[in-house]
Amino acid sequence: MVERNTRYRIRRQLHAFRALGWLADRYSRWAIIGAAAIVWSFATAASGLAVSLASLFIARIIVGIGEGGFGPAAPPIVLDLFPKSRSTMLAIFFVAVPTGSAFGYILGGLINVHMGWRSAFYIVSLPGLLLGFLCFFRKDPRHQTATGESREKFSLADYLKTLVVLMKRPSYGFNVAAQTAMAFALGGLAYWISAYFQFRHQPPSATAIFGAITAVAGLTSTFAGGFLADRLRARIRGSDLLVPGIGMLLGFPLLAAMLYTPFPYAWILLFGALFFIFFNTAPANTAVASVSLSSVRAMAFGLNIFVMHALGDAIAPPLLGLIAGHSNMNAAFLAISAMMLVSGVLWLIGARYLPADIATVEAAEQSDLASGRA
Repeated sequence: MVERNTRYRIRRQLHAFRALGWLADRYSRWAIIGAAAIVWSFATAASGLAVSLASLFIARIIVGIGEGGFGPAAPPIVLDLFPKSRSTMLAIFFVAVPTGSAFGYILGGLINVHMGWRSAFYIVSLPGLLLGFLCFFRKDPRHQTATGESREKFSLADYLKTLVVLMKRPSYGFNVAAQTAMAFALGGLAYWISAYFQFRHQPPSATAIFGAITAVAGLTSTFAGGFLADRLRARIRGSDLLVPGIGMLLGFPLLAAMLYTPFPYAWILLFGALFFIFFNTAPANTAVASVSLSSVRAMAFGLNIFVMHALGDAIAPPLLGLIAGHSNMNAAFLAISAMMLVSGVLWLIGARYLPADIATVEAAEQSDLASGRA
């Protein structure tokens, strides 16, 4: 089951990286989001029609492909619309994910009880179709900004050259590496937490409590991280990587201490660790945009998404299972804590390079604008 989950996630992120990121840089990002939402909606409805495990699995793969369209295309739109409050607006954007998931659990459970599980898939596909259709009537903000590139004049050779330059920027590389370590920690934590509660002899209700504190920690921390990074940016240009770096350095000892703290006091430490894990969501993604030219911004997000999932949360469950099998669950969770430390250190190193990389990108954008390319 772990191997199947790994293949599924890598396949989904490969699609986002290889195709959708490039398409979102070349064509209307709203159109990409609209098409992705429609694909997601039809695949979701098809899940309700599944007559076997194989057909359900295929439908869910296509659902993942639809989801993959949002990662590269949606954040750049938010950043183009709100250039002066990027982290705060991205925080609001990313909060929609856990909020929607929470409502999904509630709504899905109610529909399942009263109408059956198939109806849940049918019903949730309808808003997606409507919203996907409406996306085609939205104008890409790149056409409304001074730095929006002319896609007709931007050749494939120029695109690839710009992408190579992006990957050589130190802050981008350290940011991607840090997010990968963070994804390993968070993905492993989410996957093995139920087994860990059993290891600690906690009742089945512990998983529900974990879900509740994760939701609260995720919502409050995502807002707090974005708000703090925006407020510090005027004084510290590397704040978008400094904030998540400090957050991880504060969070990793809390998780380690939780392993040796009796319940219910361990819940306090676990909440703190989760709070600081989610602290990075808005500022780290803002940093991705800040060091990438608008012409390759969607691919910058797509590459980041691919690496952090393929080398992070996709491989975390089997590797942590290996550690737990040779030792115990505490050893596996100490490895998670260690990855949080690695993530924090990488972000702090990247923060040193971020101001210079931002200045380079801003100068390049101004040069393109002056020469009539942007």
